[in-house]
Amino acid sequence: MTERFLEVSQEAGAALFARNFSGEVVMLNLLRFRDVADYSANPELMPSKPISGAEAYQKYIDHTFPFLRESGGDLVFLGKGGKYLIGPQEEQWDLVMLVRQNSLSDFIAFSSNQGYLAGMGHRTAALEDSRLLPLVESKTAT
Repeated sequence: MTERFLEVSQEAGAALFARNFSGEVVMLNLLRFRDVADYSANPELMPSKPISGAEAYQKYIDHTFPFLRESGGDLVFLGKGGKYLIGPQEEQWDLVMLVRQNSLSDFIAFSSNQGYLAGMGHRTAALEDSRLLPLVESKTAT
């Protein structure tokens, strides 16, 4: 089975802080949905009838955005994915998002907000695989 990535590891979190950057951070999200959402880890959020991973992720977005905006963040881009033009052709993504936060500390405050965390089960139910790449603006290529 191919390795899946759904949660931040301690090592990755530590490496993010070690970058010691200031200013805005944009999170590139690459998302692949399950055909049918799996709420087994969060049965309290399970809808009355089965829904698709895409539908479960929309529930996650609807739940998340008030907390994101309250923290000073915003959705910069939301688009349908597909296969790479340059990249592994066996890998494809259903949805791509760019989410901006004013700072890394604002991102951490948002992602640890208890109200936000109460809806994380929709994300867990929705996703087959994901990638999250923190981006920091640069004026040069080096």
